[in-house]
Amino acid sequence: MSRLILFNKPYGVLTQFTDTEGRPTLGDYIPIPKVYAAGRLDADSEGLVVLTDAGVLQAQIADPRHKLAKRYLVQVEGLPTDAALQQLVAGVDLGDFVTRPCQARRMAEPENLWQRNPPIRYRAAIPTSWLELILREGKNRQVRRMTGRVGFPTLRLIRWAVGDWTLEGLAPGQWRELEIAGQPDGNQRVKLGNASRNRGVNNILPIHKRKEPP
Repeated sequence: MSRLILFNKPYGVLTQFTDTEGRPTLGDYIPIPKVYAAGRLDADSEGLVVLTDAGVLQAQIADPRHKLAKRYLVQVEGLPTDAALQQLVAGVDLGDFVTRPCQARRMAEPENLWQRNPPIRYRAAIPTSWLELILREGKNRQVRRMTGRVGFPTLRLIRWAVGDWTLEGLAPGQWRELEIAGQPDGNQRVKLGNASRNRGVNNILPIHKRKEPP
């Protein structure tokens, strides 16, 4: 069976296991050898990173050809208009490519959401709001570029779900290991409850010590 790990990546952590500059990485949280991230998540984004030791599964999760949906919770500056939402849904011309059609809607601020460290910077004269975006592709900084292009810059970005796997029950820095026999695609949907083995939530203290500001 393949091993699979769901990790709630905190803000500022690189989606890699080593870094020559001493920045926090996956290796500071996940002491399991020979697993690799199936797709990246920017250091300034938070949320679900899926890791596996199976190369085929890794490619299926990361490759947009398999159309595995990724759900993002996005805090933006301003109050998005209907026209802006329609642009996001239809596809946004970012200059170097046009995004595929996606799902986009306004949402209330997520309940029981952890505080980001460091917190976002608010501008007193400009309100903020939340969107849910569901994409089936994932180019470099795509969500941030999309919301910025339609006039509502991203302040905070959380990837909540990849396919059927979610952050449910995982605090920042926590991970859960699963062993699965299926693949996360439209033909055989894999949920946490259907996993053959659920090792539970692992609370791993990071090795990396974040420097406090002077």
